[in-house]
Amino acid sequence: MFGGHRLQKPLARILSWINIRFGWLYLLVFIINFVFLLWLACSRYGNIKLGKPNDKPVYSNFKWGSMVFATGIDASIMMLSITDPLEFIQTPPFGLKPYSDSAYVASSALSQFNWGPMAWMMFAPAAILIGYVTYRKNKPTQKLSDNFSFLQGNSNTKKISRTIIDFLVVIGIIGGLGSSIGMEVPRTSTVFSAVTALPNNIWLQLGIFSLLFVLLGLTVYKGLNGGIDRLSMAHIYLAIVFLIVILFVGPTHDLIIDFGKSLGVLVQKFIPLSVNIKPSPTQQDTIFYWGWWLTFMPLMGTFISRISRGRTIRQILFGMLAYGVTGCLMFHAVLGGYGLWLQKTGTVDLVSILNHHSQADVIVALISTLPFKKVMLIFYAISCFILLATTISGAAYVLSSFTSTPLYGKEPSRFNRMSWVFVFLFFAFSLVLVGGFQVIQTMSVMAGLPLTLVCLLVLYSIYRSVRHDSELIFTPNELENTDRRQEYTVERKFAVRGKLILSFTNHNFSKQ
Repeated sequence: MFGGHRLQKPLARILSWINIRFGWLYLLVFIINFVFLLWLACSRYGNIKLGKPNDKPVYSNFKWGSMVFATGIDASIMMLSITDPLEFIQTPPFGLKPYSDSAYVASSALSQFNWGPMAWMMFAPAAILIGYVTYRKNKPTQKLSDNFSFLQGNSNTKKISRTIIDFLVVIGIIGGLGSSIGMEVPRTSTVFSAVTALPNNIWLQLGIFSLLFVLLGLTVYKGLNGGIDRLSMAHIYLAIVFLIVILFVGPTHDLIIDFGKSLGVLVQKFIPLSVNIKPSPTQQDTIFYWGWWLTFMPLMGTFISRISRGRTIRQILFGMLAYGVTGCLMFHAVLGGYGLWLQKTGTVDLVSILNHHSQADVIVALISTLPFKKVMLIFYAISCFILLATTISGAAYVLSSFTSTPLYGKEPSRFNRMSWVFVFLFFAFSLVLVGGFQVIQTMSVMAGLPLTLVCLLVLYSIYRSVRHDSELIFTPNELENTDRRQEYTVERKFAVRGKLILSFTNHNFSKQ
């Protein structure tokens, strides 16, 4: 690669320094976020609907869940659910002996933890806040900073604070998504090379970038409806078929039993993994994931809020856990479980391939053990391609909103959206030239670090909003008054410690 080795060493030192100095901060923010959102969902505030009282969800539960899942995970899970456990069995958590039976189970559990409930709940804060301000308070928002009521105003301090927040959000999204693309395109090119016998070089990868740009152009042209939603559904069906094939042609019984064991370890070790501040290879991997998920927080929050009007806070939070966590667990159970089974039984030495070649070569080796391997390789590549395109399309849609003039409810211009697609692909291609998974890890952790503060500000804003919202008692007339003007006053029932009562005075206007 073009000078890649020269950059990899200093980046590795940066990654180690961040892990030692700020690893505790990532863990603390994720714990606070997870506990707060569980409390929010289970409290009376969970009944708050993001929208008017009579608003209904635009998308069915399955379509909504498919869009959330497909946009949130991108194609990385198609590779990392396989390669992560293979890394962990060499240096397993909890001081276990490498390659022992316990190491196999614990490695699978750790991999599931990094894609589990704490990870998925990181998407929720921005989704709840933006949806609340946009659909319940009827305030137009395009940027994340628009949703911080305590930062609104014309003072220089507030203007600078809003600018800094939006800048960190944009940089975080570019860093996180660019890292994803930079990780996934080389894998796709390796699979494509195995199928077509074309040399796996920079020109093949450039061709894949070009095809991706064309597909994204068509998706962005269609927009949210008819573009991103269709890609999401296409991926879900492809992924389901792919996993079912592996489950039934592989060691079905072993995969189910091993998944049950790893799930038990995950439940048992959930808290120790959540608070593990001792630097280690497995802990560093969790820090990488926490930084990566943080970079997607503004992006996914904005996207999920756009498709969640009419849903309650509780429905959104539990829906994300149900669709997101369950979907990821299925990938780890089947793809990850099959990879571990091949390694454990000696069918294929995937660890040796991983250590001496690349993650993409591990994928090719694993899929080559399946019947109709070329068909399965093509199937895998198409599924990854569609999933990656879905994520990039959603990111371009969100960032174009952030950087547009006031839209007043309209979609961002296609030119703006395609400009961001170009930025993503250009940055990702630069990472491909540098090469190395550790470069990807460093970029994600660096991009996620400043967003820890943004996440805490979002949580504080949610608390301020819902706490005041619970004091309002709406009369049933609000459901019916669609053609009437309403005058309302807010009065305190008691002088001290009472609820606010919102009373309406209706005025009928006859046609002149």
